[in-house]
Amino acid sequence: MITKGLPRKQIIISINLINSNRFIVLSNKHVANINREFKNIKLDIMANFIWVNHKGLVITTNKIMSTLDFNTIEKYIKNIDVINSNEVMGPRLS
Repeated sequence: MITKGLPRKQIIISINLINSNRFIVLSNKHVANINREFKNIKLDIMANFIWVNHKGLVITTNKIMSTLDFNTIEKYIKNIDVINSNEVMGPRLS
């Protein structure tokens, strides 16, 4: 899910609380890795920070992403060793 506000854009990834907490422990590392993935495919999108709310992980970016760009984030999250990838629902537009 994506929401647009004036200062930021948010991508919401539905994920259970256990996986969210495992992911957030190293959130600064994950922001850097997500940004590296965007740079590798020549996108000018940058993730700013990640936090957890009642819906799942929220990733704030500098721009609105297309649906195709969500695959980059989904692939990254599902390939993290501490996360059960079967319990991750991909990012979605609102």
